[in-house]
Amino acid sequence: MAASLDSAARGTRAAPASRIGPVPWVAMYHSVGDRSDDPYRITVTPARFDRQLAWLRRRGLRGVSVTELLAARAGGTGRGLVALTFDDGYADFVEHALPVLHRYGFGATLFVLPGLLGGDNAWDPLGPRKPLLTADEVRHAADRGVEIGSHGMTHIDLTRADDAVLRAETAQSRALLSELTGAPVSGFCYPYGTVDRRAIAAVRDAGYGYACAIDPGPLTGRHALPRLHIGQHDTAVRLQLKYRLHRLRRRPVEELR
Repeated sequence: MAASLDSAARGTRAAPASRIGPVPWVAMYHSVGDRSDDPYRITVTPARFDRQLAWLRRRGLRGVSVTELLAARAGGTGRGLVALTFDDGYADFVEHALPVLHRYGFGATLFVLPGLLGGDNAWDPLGPRKPLLTADEVRHAADRGVEIGSHGMTHIDLTRADDAVLRAETAQSRALLSELTGAPVSGFCYPYGTVDRRAIAAVRDAGYGYACAIDPGPLTGRHALPRLHIGQHDTAVRLQLKYRLHRLRRRPVEELR
């Protein structure tokens, strides 16, 4: 098993086998709302979202933030927890996702773009234009117990950014979100899921405790956590299959129990 990036960067050996655990289940959502025009398949309807959370509950699972999941795993109490993450900071999170989360008593992590608050998803050329959360709506979500993380400043591919832009997308976005919410920001999410060692180093150096990717392969670690995409067509059967394949195909995560 290859050493984690953190271990390699310090020039130390990989963590002992006792500290290597199965990949955590981190679910990746984007938009919860109207999906009549959804070319990128990033939207689930509120009704489907409700049924997916009901499936988790029936299995004795509870949705939590990434920070809560990692802390529980570190303490050996992570069994039965699933991290629920939402990328891009769409405005429909407050209207549609948040009420369902609270109905089930679940937590979540919301990754937002402080450089685009109140804007839209201009990075998606096929549309449709989806409004993003305003600063007040981000604060509202944080006040309701949602963990706020950074998705960078402006949703760019970090693997193509120069050093100055990379620092702004990581360190500056964290500072702005901390100021906005009045709380530390522990999590980062790589736009488009693209990640390399340079991006991971920038995120780690900016002070983030963890970062989410999609399928980082050999870079898997605390600052490149794999996630499981959840979409509109994920019924109970598909969710079960996806979960099993996720655990089989993804690398174990060092330094996470």
